[in-house]
Amino acid sequence: MQITALRLARDEALVIVDVDEVLALFVEGFSSFAHAQGYELRLERFALFQNLYRRGEAVAAPLSEGRALFDAFFALETHDLRVAPGAVQALEGLAQCARVVILTNAPPASRPARTRWLADRGLPYDLVIGSGPKGPAVAAMAAGCERPVAFVDDLLANLDSVAEAAPHVHRFQSVADVRLRPMAPTAPERHARFDDWTLLGPAIAARLGV
Repeated sequence: MQITALRLARDEALVIVDVDEVLALFVEGFSSFAHAQGYELRLERFALFQNLYRRGEAVAAPLSEGRALFDAFFALETHDLRVAPGAVQALEGLAQCARVVILTNAPPASRPARTRWLADRGLPYDLVIGSGPKGPAVAAMAAGCERPVAFVDDLLANLDSVAEAAPHVHRFQSVADVRLRPMAPTAPERHARFDDWTLLGPAIAARLGV
């Protein structure tokens, strides 16, 4: 779905949520897929391709191999990703008083699989697939809203992009995989951080006033 097709209501609060490492345990699933293809994911830093190695080798795999594996994973395996604990219940509660939109950076061809994954996991919300920094997309969605807007992502770069493009939007950082949490660059003075959805859901609701 394109942003222009969302038909967002001006008088409705809005919650915009990322998928990978926010709603889905992406690294966990990608690691298993990579292992089956002869690679291993060594969680040495908060990055994806820089952590990917051919099994047993000391130098990270070339970026081209990482991207090819990434595209293959989205084409073949994302249906098995586990949902972040508490995410379904938290968004169900928020959806009672706010519009929920999923904004993910993923290969465009992954839309059918990603849509099915969301629906099958109890997350049947509108899906927007983008690329690059998310600030412009969030600003476009928030532009017509007269009620508060919240944005949730794991990546500091996307949160900073939203802060620049739509500074009135309430920003929340959340990292689902407990192994990645200590590695994730963060800026709590700019963006609230809640890695647990049982805390994140009420925090969003409080900022939205719902």
